[in-house]
Parts: sequence; C-alpha cells; structure tokens
Amino acid sequence: MASQQRRINPSFLFLCLALGLLFACASAKVFFEERFDDGWEKRWVKSDWKKEDNTAGEWNYTAGKWHGDPNDKGIQTSEDYRFYAISAEFPEFSNKDKTLVFQFSVKHEQKLDCGGGYMKLLSGDVDQKKFGGDSPYSIMFGPDICGYTTKKVHAILNYNETNHLIKKDVPCETDQLTHVYTFILRPDATYSILIDNVEKQTGSLYSDWDLLPPKKIKDPEAKKPEDWDDKEYIPDPEDKKPEGYDDIPKEIPDPDAKKPEDWDDEEDGEWTAPTIPNPEYKGPWKAKKIKNPNYKGKWKAPLIDNPEFKDDADLYVYPNLKYVGIELWQVKSGTLFDNVLVSDDPEYAKKLAEETWGKHKDAEKAAFDEAEKKREEEEAKDDPVDSDAEEGDDDDAADEADSDDADTKSETKEDVTAAAEENVKDEL
Repeated sequence: MASQQRRINPSFLFLCLALGLLFACASAKVFFEERFDDGWEKRWVKSDWKKEDNTAGEWNYTAGKWHGDPNDKGIQTSEDYRFYAISAEFPEFSNKDKTLVFQFSVKHEQKLDCGGGYMKLLSGDVDQKKFGGDSPYSIMFGPDICGYTTKKVHAILNYNETNHLIKKDVPCETDQLTHVYTFILRPDATYSILIDNVEKQTGSLYSDWDLLPPKKIKDPEAKKPEDWDDKEYIPDPEDKKPEGYDDIPKEIPDPDAKKPEDWDDEEDGEWTAPTIPNPEYKGPWKAKKIKNPNYKGKWKAPLIDNPEFKDDADLYVYPNLKYVGIELWQVKSGTLFDNVLVSDDPEYAKKLAEETWGKHKDAEKAAFDEAEKKREEEEAKDDPVDSDAEEGDDDDAADEADSDDADTKSETKEDVTAAAEENVKDEL
C-alpha cells in the first residue's frame, strides 16, 4: 500500500507559533521596570547625600522641553553644579544561570559639557537615604561626557570588592535627544552594549575587563637565541661607494653672488662670495638596503600558563542584586532619565525601547528642531548688528567687563570640571 503524506494544517501551525511567542514573553522575568508614571515617588528614595553642604540637587518630574508625548515623563536634574543621588528597591535576586539586562533612556537637554548620565545596580542592604558616591555598587553603566576628551559609555563591574572599567572604548551619543542604553551580561561571561537597540560593542568578561589575571603570560625564563636575526633589511654588500664621493663639498660659493660696488678691499678685506648648499652633495654615503635573507621576524617570548590564574565559573554572577540608583555630578543640569529596566530577556528590553523611545523619537526630533529654530530667531532679535560707530567706546568698555566676567566664570568652570573628573576617578 502506498504511504500517504500527512499535510500539516496551516491554522494549527500558526497557533503553535503564537503559543510559542506567548510562552517566550511569559517566561521573561522583569525584576524592575520604571516608566515614571503616577506614584513613582513612592518607589524611589531621594538621598540626603551632600545635603549638609548644600550641593545636593533637586529632581524635576517632567517630559522635558521637547518630547514626543507630554505624558511620557521622567526625572530630570534641575540645578547646576550639584550632586544627585536617588535609588529604588526591587526584590533581591541572583543572575546566576540567567541573562542580566540593564536598560534605561537618558536625554541631555542642556547640551551637556561635563557630567554623567549613568546608572548603577547595587547589591545587599543599602541605606537609601545615605546612598552616594561612596556607596559600593555592582554595576555602573551609561554615558559620561566631560570636555573634548571624555565622551564614552562607562561599563564598570565590581569583582572581589574592586571596580574594573571596561578596556574597550565605547563612544556615547552627545546630542540633546533621548537615547536608550542597554547592557546585557550572559551566563557564558559574554556581554553586549547597545545604544538605541543597535549593538555597539560585544565581547567577553575575560578579555575586556581585568577581572582575573591573564590565562597566559610571556615566559619570564625565555631568552632570545644568540643567532636570532631580527633585522628585516640589511646594507647591500655589493653596493659600492662611487669614487670621489667623499670629495663632494657640502657647500659651494654662490655663483649668482656679486661683489658690492661700495666694497673696499683695503678697508673691508678681500671679498669672498657667500656659500650655498651644494645640490650635488647627497650626505654621508650609505649602502642601499636589501631584504635580509636570514630574517626570522621579531622575536617574542613564548606564552605559558599563568600560575596565578584561577578560573571563576561565576565570574558573571551578582548573587544579591537589590537596588537601582542614579548617582552623579553635573556642572550643567538638564539630564532626564526614564524607562528603567532590569530583566533577564533582551527581546523584552528591545520591545520596551521600541514602545517608548522608538514610538516617540521622530516627534521628539521635530519638537527639538522647532525649539532650536525659535531659539535662533530670539537670539537674532536680541543681538542685532551694531550700526552706530558712536557706540564704539561703550562697546569697548562692555567688552572689557564681559572679558573679566568670562575669566572668572572660566576659572570657576575649570575648578568644578576638575572636581567632576576627580569624582569619576573615585568611582574606580
């Protein structure tokens, strides 16, 4: 009897796919998600850090000056030259055997010149009212900008009570629009850094941080063999110096020079023409170079197993993650945080980014462009071209006053910028 081929019902296949997607979404674990809707202040604790010396900044609850939705609000730094610290608690968990996803959006409306836009994950019990720069953390992640040199994404991991900065350079966004930053840490000790759902860096904890001693080191006992020839090129032994080469002078009398008419040999001495470089002189003779037939390459000591290396299967594990916090210093305020996520599912994180940032980014860009246009128009009205020459003296005096004021501001800014850079160093 001929065998009959069973046909799969397309409706049944679609149902299976739908159930599979539903199961995948249901299996995603969200440990913490904050969209800063009503009641957010009950979930977050403002720290009293820096309150005594009056350098603690206040947070504004706002959608910002330009946005895609006035109801999509976050928290924004509101005072210049201030420290900011705020945190929220979630049920304690371990990322052992799980993928850890840490994501949030940040917008620098102030055209940030020096300040942070990073967040932290903290472990164990933390006194949230005292949370600050000295509080131990497990992961610090996000953009940091200061001057022309620092424009990067921080990814600092704590291992054995020491903070380790990523060795790769990951540039951050520097415009005045919202961007989503995502850090993914996997059980195989690999990681990815995404900006706006696009992977910008990936690699391994073993290679991109100095968490452990290197697996291999150069053999300290190895010596370069005496007969090792590491000269890639050698003088051509058959190249000979031309006869008379050493007799060619470096300089010769200038053939175009003429004795001045008022030159008096009796008073001025015998006139001699000045010298000029000899175009025939080629410098000390050197034989031309040829490829060395005995070249063995640059010698390198062989690698051996590092006796100090000890692997750690739990290198990626943070066993008691419990808080998310923002702790930073800002010279110029205006940074807005929103849509914070701690999860085990990168796909859910991507979906959240698209539902928030992705949904509103075009409208936000249009609102920003309109605000910039209005600002430029206002500046043009306030700063008309001077046509009165009589106002020159007054303008000069004003310029001197402005210059003095600018010098004072510059000195102040240099001081606080140095303080900000020192604060980031303290994180390490």
